Amino acid sequence: MRSEQQYIDLYRQSADLIKAYSTDVMNSLRDEAFGDFQRLGFPTKKVERYKYTDIPSLFEPDYGLNLKRLGISVNPYDAFRCDVPNLSTSLYFVLNDGFYDKALPKSHLPEGVIVNSLSKVAAEHSDLVAKYYGKMAKSSEDGITALNTMLAQDGLFVYVPRGVKVERAIQVINMLKSPSGTGSSSMNFMINRRVLIVVEENAEIKLLFCDHTADDSNFLTTQVVEASVAEGAHLEFYCLEETHAKNVRVSNVYIDQQANSSVNHNVITLHNGVTRNRTDLVFNGEGAECNLCGCVIADKRQHVDNNTVIDHRAAHCISNELYKYVLDDNAVGAFAGLILVEHGAQKTISQETNQNLCASKTARMYSQPMLEIYADDVKCAHGSTVGQLNDAALFYMRQRGIPLNEAKLLLELAFINEVIDKMELEPLRDRLHHLVEQRFRGQLGKCSGCNLCR
Repeated sequence: MRSEQQYIDLYRQSADLIKAYSTDVMNSLRDEAFGDFQRLGFPTKKVERYKYTDIPSLFEPDYGLNLKRLGISVNPYDAFRCDVPNLSTSLYFVLNDGFYDKALPKSHLPEGVIVNSLSKVAAEHSDLVAKYYGKMAKSSEDGITALNTMLAQDGLFVYVPRGVKVERAIQVINMLKSPSGTGSSSMNFMINRRVLIVVEENAEIKLLFCDHTADDSNFLTTQVVEASVAEGAHLEFYCLEETHAKNVRVSNVYIDQQANSSVNHNVITLHNGVTRNRTDLVFNGEGAECNLCGCVIADKRQHVDNNTVIDHRAAHCISNELYKYVLDDNAVGAFAGLILVEHGAQKTISQETNQNLCASKTARMYSQPMLEIYADDVKCAHGSTVGQLNDAALFYMRQRGIPLNEAKLLLELAFINEVIDKMELEPLRDRLHHLVEQRFRGQLGKCSGCNLCR
């Protein structure tokens, strides 16, 4: 209980302070989540869904928290230049866990659409936020979700009312930066961010989340995302991580889909330290469809663990899942995906695929695709491969004058691009092809023109 105890003591000592700088809707679940965390603790490797990542050890260091909400003296719109420019997006920033509202995009959102601070909207429209907050992410079922629920003070709220289609993509930069007055940039700093996405009936939105670091601190981020996708609604949700080797990211995403809705969720990890992504998606209405995709490029001692569950509770739903990893040096990758087809979920169609390349003898990959089926009229398949670059293909390319390193690059690009090509947001797709090539060449570093890290 060593890892848990410091957070139990923290909450006992600082609960009133945490609540004072948050809002009633978030505070209403806080004490219950604290009780859940005391009971559950951090999941260990003995817990099936967490067996590939040592979660308790990630939380052992003494991390500082910005409970008094100290400001960050930077205008990210002036200082930041993203690696994914020229997307014609509406650009917003979340600094650590706080929505940056001192400057906003010039483009106007359609009437009724909200992109704003979660705590601010909860204070102004408590009934709207309370209807969804904490309903998908159950603190009673997961220790990380319980910890986030008891400590998170703010985050992001995205709301699209019935029938509204947001044509321009929403790009959110999640920027990690030590707050003013905290001292050395080498300190340990913890962020607990909450995100609530509500897409009402027949509404549509495209979201791109980009995670970046703005200084050299040791960061630990917990993030809980809840996405409610109503009947006939469409959500495209892309998550791109470009942080650094000192960053630990533990993210839980919960998605609820109603009848005839569709979700495309893509997770791309280009630079990181330790990353643990969990995605739980539930079909609660007939005729819904989802596409879950992920690509990972990791080297050195990076660790990336993706764990997914797609729960088919309704009939006539379709799920497609494709995750690909390229691992080099001493990198460690893990993928575990469960397709659960419950009683009555007839006519389910599901395909789950995990394919992996280990470019060095010391890289390690753990792969565990799973099917659990309780209906008899379904079409479900799953598969996994772990291998190295094709020697025959390398030989063929070298015989035609292509240097070995370039031949490896071309094969790796061809392998990973299958995931990127499934993205519907064309400008992002084109830009990612370039970023992935840079990453394989070892050229991808700080975003061009960005002043935050200087």
